[in-house]
Amino acid sequence: VQLQASGGGLVQPGGSLRLSCAASGFSLNRPAIGWFRQAPGKEREAVSCLSTNNDITYYPDLLKGRFTISRDKTKNTVYLQIDNLRPEDTAVYYCATDLGQSSSYALCHSSPPDWGQGTLVTVSS
Repeated sequence: VQLQASGGGLVQPGGSLRLSCAASGFSLNRPAIGWFRQAPGKEREAVSCLSTNNDITYYPDLLKGRFTISRDKTKNTVYLQIDNLRPEDTAVYYCATDLGQSSSYALCHSSPPDWGQGTLVTVSS
């Protein structure tokens, strides 16, 4: 299982970014996959998860509205669109999966076993 996250960078407040997570070694047709983030000095938190077998998504209540998770089956890649970025969104964003978990809700409420390397998002003017 390999996950390669990319797409982070420096963005001004109010801007947008799309993060990518390329998966290899397994197919994104069954396991849930998700995005998590960890800001400096803070605990890691779930941002969004996707059930790849039925496309059910999960977003924590506090993060609904500005984040959109999606998948491209042909590229075996999952995306996280972030709109109206705020300074508090500054964090390292990771994609993660659990091959034995198909529920997006359950994945976002767990500590998945397989992680990508993370991509840094910095929101600053």
